[in-house]
Order: sequence, then structure tokens, then C-alpha cells
Amino acid sequence: MSLKNNPGLDPKEIEQLKKECLEAGKKFVYFEEELNDEPDHIEEFVHVQFVGNHKGQEAIFDAVIYSLRLHFNSIVYETAERKALKTYPLYVPMENRDETYESNDEMDEEVELYITELIEEIEENEEVKLAEHLETDENFEFGIGLDVCLNVEEIDDAVVTKFVDDYLAGTLKLDPTLYSFKTDFED
Repeated sequence: MSLKNNPGLDPKEIEQLKKECLEAGKKFVYFEEELNDEPDHIEEFVHVQFVGNHKGQEAIFDAVIYSLRLHFNSIVYETAERKALKTYPLYVPMENRDETYESNDEMDEEVELYITELIEEIEENEEVKLAEHLETDENFEFGIGLDVCLNVEEIDDAVVTKFVDDYLAGTLKLDPTLYSFKTDFED
């Protein structure tokens, strides 16, 4: 989508979002009320929108912000699943199953156990190392898309506020250090 036809650059949409931010008392709003209100729940992923400048013009930024640990776990799982498919070529990953999929509970259980073992091995060998990152998508369907990965335990109001403030001020500094995590598997 060209920036000219992007509704996230429409002054009416921008004014509406500014109004919503003002009502919320923040520089951003959560896209749909995605935060979980459970007291012990730790949020590792949020979707927010805020107004800022992009290449000299006002725009809506549509940002997904998630923890480095969540991203790490996802990449490790995908890596383990790819390795498992080499050993179990008949296994069909969950995301590839459709109405024609015929369940094979015994194989699924065996593969899932194997994937867990592979995850432990990948983590032990530190095969996957990741750093904080920010990707900007100007071809986003609404505004400017931001994909933001931060090395924090939890994505809460304080983390989002600091990110938005730093991003808007042009002072955002991402940690280039490569990190690896370990999962505490219950026996």
C-alpha cells in the first residue's frame, strides 16, 4: 500500500486517535483491550497505537511490542519443530492442520516429547541467540507498522510509555547484546 492511500495518515484518523489517547491519559492506546487484568498475569505481548511523525508528516504508528524471551521461545520452538520434521516426516504441525487432517495421537505425543527434548538441547547449546530489535513497515495497512522486541520481563504501561517516549524523541537505544534463555521444564 502506498503511503498516499494509507488511512493511518488521514488527518481525521489521527485526530480521532489523539482524542482517544487524551481520554486514556497516555500517549498511546492499547489496540483493542488486550491487557489481561488477572493480578498474577505477566503480559509479554501488547499491541498499541500512537501518533508521531514519520518522514516529516504526522502518522499513526501501529506497534506490537513483545519480550525478547517470548520471541526467543517462539524461534526455539520453530527450530525444534523443523528438526523434528526431519525425523518424523509424517508429522503435521498444528498450524498446518486443516479439516482433512487425520489425528494420530500416538505420533503427536511422541513428536511433542521429542520437540521438548530438542528445545532443551537447543537451549543448553545456546544455538539460538537474539537481540532487541525494531522493524518498521511503511507498507502497513493502517499507518506505520512497528515490530518491537525488548529485553524486559513484562510489557506493562511503564515499558510501553518509555518506548513511545524514546521513539518519539528519537532517543530509543536498543541493546545489541545477543541473549539466550533457558526454560525451566517441570519433570
